[in-house]
Amino acid sequence: MALMFGRLLSQLLTPEPAPLPAPDAQVALAALLVRLARADEDYTDPERARIDRILGLRYGLSPFEAARLRTEAEELEAEAPDTVRFTRALKDAVPHEDRMSLMEALWSVALSDDDRDPREDAMIRVTADLLGINDRDRAVARQNVENKPK
Repeated sequence: MALMFGRLLSQLLTPEPAPLPAPDAQVALAALLVRLARADEDYTDPERARIDRILGLRYGLSPFEAARLRTEAEELEAEAPDTVRFTRALKDAVPHEDRMSLMEALWSVALSDDDRDPREDAMIRVTADLLGINDRDRAVARQNVENKPK
């Protein structure tokens, strides 16, 4: 695992990172979700559970596998210097037409603790811009999440 983190971190830190292979893109998304959940300095159990559920559904993982991926991502997130690297890696790995699902995943985590924090909003705004998602689509993604039954 340490080798994977070292390789992934070095790839994320290069000035022009190459597209990530699928497993690394999974970890990058998980780390981005963790970073968002930690943005308000209150990383809660509902946020962890939501991240696990998102990862499980998105990647067809068992609850155990999703929790393990989240745990790995927590370590990576703590070591990574900035959010730009995660979003650049995801932008390269995820086709534009599938990026709305990334925004919905981010909103789902941000809203999972029933506390819409301005720091989480700001991170989502920056992330949307870095992913090439406009303000209208970002708002649509939020509305989609808000309108889903919990």
